Amino acid sequence: MKARSAIVYSVLRLLAFLVPFGILMLFPIMQEYYWLAAIFAALIGLSLSVLFLRKPLEDATSGLAERRARSRRAVTDEQAEDAAADAATPAPPSAADAAAPTAQAAPETDAPDARA
Repeated sequence: MKARSAIVYSVLRLLAFLVPFGILMLFPIMQEYYWLAAIFAALIGLSLSVLFLRKPLEDATSGLAERRARSRRAVTDEQAEDAAADAATPAPPSAADAAAPTAQAAPETDAPDARA
């Protein structure tokens, strides 16, 4: 993941909130109701980010997706050890092998016994 794209997106999102919040705090009524100014600034920031920050969001999320795909493809030490252990131990007999008779039966023929 490119850390730069995630940092750029985070800073732009913070600015999309802080700039409207600072402007709203200049009004005397909003100084008294600062929580209302924060709500309005959050709504304004959300709207600005949806409209103008689509490209930085795509860059950040594509970087995250690439990183996740790389980590899934990479074989971990635990997986390598499990594979080596599985290859070293013989496979236990399966249920089908246990059900098969071990002694071979004499082949049956339709011909009469010649000894009699």
